[in-house]
Amino acid sequence: MSAFSPRPINRRFCAAPMMSWSDTHCRYFWRLLSKNAPLYSEMVTTGALIHGDRERFLYYHPAEHPLALQLGGSNPKELAECARMAEDAGYDEVNLNCGCPSERVQNNMIGACLMTEPGLVAECVAAMKAAVQIPVTVKNRIGVDDMDDYDGLRQFVDTVASAGCETFIVHARKAWLKGLSPKENRDIPPLQYDKVIQLKRERPDLEIVINGGITTLEQCQTLLEDLDGVMVGREAYANPYLLSQVDQQLYGCESEISTRLEVLDAFTEYVTSELARDVPLKYMTRHILGLFQGVPGARQFRRTISEHTHKPGAGLEVLAAARRAVAA
Repeated sequence: MSAFSPRPINRRFCAAPMMSWSDTHCRYFWRLLSKNAPLYSEMVTTGALIHGDRERFLYYHPAEHPLALQLGGSNPKELAECARMAEDAGYDEVNLNCGCPSERVQNNMIGACLMTEPGLVAECVAAMKAAVQIPVTVKNRIGVDDMDDYDGLRQFVDTVASAGCETFIVHARKAWLKGLSPKENRDIPPLQYDKVIQLKRERPDLEIVINGGITTLEQCQTLLEDLDGVMVGREAYANPYLLSQVDQQLYGCESEISTRLEVLDAFTEYVTSELARDVPLKYMTRHILGLFQGVPGARQFRRTISEHTHKPGAGLEVLAAARRAVAA
């Protein structure tokens, strides 16, 4: 077991793990907006870590802390091995994905299909907890397919909690494993916040974080009256400046709120260093398209970035041109 001493994590507001979106560049950008919100990586499968480019999958910028690695897998031994990798790499938390409805991951017993196997998930959690000192958490749905009753959710949580999991991040929709795409599974099944709130009421000793359909900090504050934390994904990506007031409104910080231009300038410094590492500009700037949402010049800002960052040799001049569109 590692001698690493875990950092405390305050999950009042978390930025969600999102495939193809919450990569290291996105997370660095988000950290410029909130110093306190825990950030979650894209899901990384155990197979990718054990057999693939481990250094690439575990890479992050030191500024990203507090930071969690989300794992996809269902083999207790492999998950324990990957949890150790996460701890050794300095992650503050490891999270097990029991919520992704993609058929591609279902075939490998990853994601939401694990909600039908609470005993197996408990074995996985127990193995991971025995391997590391950092927190082991689970992200799950309220149910899958015909698992409509609250008792099914409670049984899943109770079984996994018995293995030592103390934190559950619950997407307040059930998932249809057949018939709906991952995108449709984020919209079509109705939100059922009441089931997540009931879970917290009946299991007060567990940390319950709610996810799904959250778009404003006012909504966050209302949900925090009954729950321990909120997790926001798509809204944080589409309208990232939402994060700029998280520290003040949800964490009680008195620091000044950065302006959008200050955030852009700070991100430009990051881009400068990453370009020096030969990271293509388009990999970084795709995450900031929503920074000026609702501000005059926002459309030209997005257009400048979208039309020019993919060109060979594109560099800081593209960001400078985009900045001029919103600084006039």
